Amino acid sequence: MYFPLLIFTDLDGTLLDHHSYSFMGAAEALQRLRQHSIPIILTSSKTRPELHALQKKLGLNEPFISENGGGIFIPPDYAILDTTAFEKFGDYCAKQFGKPYSTIRAIFETVQSKYNIRGFGDMKVEEIMEVTGLLKPDALLARQRDFSEPFLFLTEPRLQELKEEVADHGLTVTRGGRFYHLMAAGQDKGLAVAKTSRLFQAGFPDKIVTVGLGDAENDYPMLKVVDIRVLIPKPDGSYENMDLPQLRKPAYPGSKGWGAAITAILDDFQLASPNYEPHQLH
Repeated sequence: MYFPLLIFTDLDGTLLDHHSYSFMGAAEALQRLRQHSIPIILTSSKTRPELHALQKKLGLNEPFISENGGGIFIPPDYAILDTTAFEKFGDYCAKQFGKPYSTIRAIFETVQSKYNIRGFGDMKVEEIMEVTGLLKPDALLARQRDFSEPFLFLTEPRLQELKEEVADHGLTVTRGGRFYHLMAAGQDKGLAVAKTSRLFQAGFPDKIVTVGLGDAENDYPMLKVVDIRVLIPKPDGSYENMDLPQLRKPAYPGSKGWGAAITAILDDFQLASPNYEPHQLH
């Protein structure tokens, strides 16, 4: 790495615009990161196949974190990280934190009628296209789940009651930009980000500074464990309520805000004194 920086980023509503899924507002900042060989770790509620496709679209070949911390996936030719403790998962080396989707889905079905909720497992691809705005190829990838079930409340949400009931099965619920997500208790972006940060740090002699960018409740664990925290506004200009110190808040939503935040961080590092020492990883 040219700079000792490591970028962890949410996608929908953060690097990708909420409605169009465009990243054009971040194109210049992405190019600048690539020029300095700074890894960009996609950290999302999206599935492994979705992130594989997005890496190609973004011109990346980096580790990524899928389904709200359900797993870390490292490309097989990614030589700078020690993956001896990882297992083979498709084409990747993987560390899994989540429960299998079949387990998640089975428990979802036991509470579905009581709470009037509808998950991706209930939806045909056309319905997923309608509720997400995804094109059919992307909606098909979104259905290929490993660790979590996105869902919607069809009536007034009884979220706390649902959380208490699924906790008895070792599960929890978090909220993203569009959906609620049923997943394993203890699984979150923060755990996976901390593990990935340690992997990079083990192979790099200087202190790595971690950066996290997100916009929703499920990004809180990630932002809590990084050195530089960026909270992207929602399309209406409001911000998720987060009580975190030194939280940077760009003025623009989506990719434009992402690009502005990354540009400011890179400018800060170029101007920082040689004695600059960020606070330690949590």
